[in-house]
Amino acid sequence: MRNVIIAAVAAVATCASGPAAAQQPIKIGAFLSSTGPISFLGDPEMKTLKLYVDRINKAGGVKGRPLELVAYDDAGDTSQARSFALRLVNQDKVVAIIGGSSTGTTMATIPVFEDNEIPLISLAGAITIVEPVKKWVFKTPATDRTAVLRGFEHMKTNGIAKIGMLNGSDGYGQSGREQALKAAKELGIEIVADEVYAPTDSDMTAQLTRIRNANAQAILNFGIGASPSIIARNVKQLSLNIPLYLSPAIASKTFLDNTGAAAEGVFVPVASLLVADKLPDSAPQKKVALDYKRTYEEAQKEPASYGGGAAYDGLMMLIGAIERTIDKGGKVTPEAIRDEIEKTKEFVGINGIFTMSPKDHLGLDSSAFIIAVVKNGDWHPTN
Repeated sequence: MRNVIIAAVAAVATCASGPAAAQQPIKIGAFLSSTGPISFLGDPEMKTLKLYVDRINKAGGVKGRPLELVAYDDAGDTSQARSFALRLVNQDKVVAIIGGSSTGTTMATIPVFEDNEIPLISLAGAITIVEPVKKWVFKTPATDRTAVLRGFEHMKTNGIAKIGMLNGSDGYGQSGREQALKAAKELGIEIVADEVYAPTDSDMTAQLTRIRNANAQAILNFGIGASPSIIARNVKQLSLNIPLYLSPAIASKTFLDNTGAAAEGVFVPVASLLVADKLPDSAPQKKVALDYKRTYEEAQKEPASYGGGAAYDGLMMLIGAIERTIDKGGKVTPEAIRDEIEKTKEFVGINGIFTMSPKDHLGLDSSAFIIAVVKNGDWHPTN
């Protein structure tokens, strides 16, 4: 069955020996969309967590204690996500949780974790996950607001001051739209068109025609799934000779494969992973990103992607918090882990260099993003 425990990885579960086997496992949970419409995010997230939990256990665990991962596939359904969140808290008794893959599944579960005082590290993009700050909720991908700011900075550098927006009607699309409207006022960008589509729409030429008629100098889209590929193809079909800026959620080889030649020239704010091999050696995230990329691709025989990178950051940040808790001689409790996550300082991850605080449960600014452009069927960092 799809919606069952996907993994419970602990060194003590098999003929394990050594220090990790002698200690009580630390049980952590996850709910991810490894199937369904956003499996392009959830599948590599799930694979990343399982891969690295296994590697950590084989290396002796966390300070000698094995990790046990209890993970569920919510298939992108918010009701399923909430049901699994309750199960993780009430039945599985985990001390911390990583998930969900989307803004919708994350927001549906936040009350569960806040009410039960269990730390959550979300892998979704919307700023509403961490603003206003929620005591028990953190996230690793830079927010939609951060992506908007980085995109607008790039537009202004290239003389673009008037944009047309075309965003999905889902939570991610509308959060991105809201942040773009706010940021535009701050940065002197004029929104000359503000269009919307349903995630099930298969053609956006009507909205794009209105954007063209509004004399926009660029198009901004916050979307997930197939929609951004459809928009890119429609832009080419209409011969719209203006730049198309998409959201970080689509930054993957999957998008390139699904979009084909229509992806050429598309701009996207991306994490270091996507262009790691093209970064200068002085870039602090280059080694982390390349190490993850090599490890993931050797194990999974598929390209590493944005979702997996977010999961890696979330897991390593959680492990850092658990290690500090143990080092201080404290019990590995949800409260102790939460407090240590909030104290994360200058953690070099794939999505940026994180410094958390009681007032900031993301810990990134717009410098976390690199603007990439598609050239000759591949992603390249821009100046």
